[in-house]
Amino acid sequence: MSGTSAKRSTIYFDPELHQALRLKAASTNRSVSEIVNEAVSRALKEDQEDLAAFGDRTAEPTISYEELLDDLKKHGRI
Repeated sequence: MSGTSAKRSTIYFDPELHQALRLKAASTNRSVSEIVNEAVSRALKEDQEDLAAFGDRTAEPTISYEELLDDLKKHGRI
C-alpha cells in the first residue's frame, strides 16, 4: 500500500466476488487490499471527473425532454 498509515476496515463481499478477488490477487501477486484500494480510488476519481464535468456544464441552456423530442422531429432525426 502506498499510504504510511493505512486504516483497517471490515468489508463483506458476496462469496463469489470474494473468491474472484482472492484468485485475482493470487494470480497478479498483489494483495486483496491493493486491488480494493485501486478500485475504490478509480471509482472516486471517476466521481470527481463527473462532478467537474457537471460543474462545467451548469451555464449551458436546459431543454425539456418534450422540447428535445420536438426539435428532433422538426429536423427529421426521428
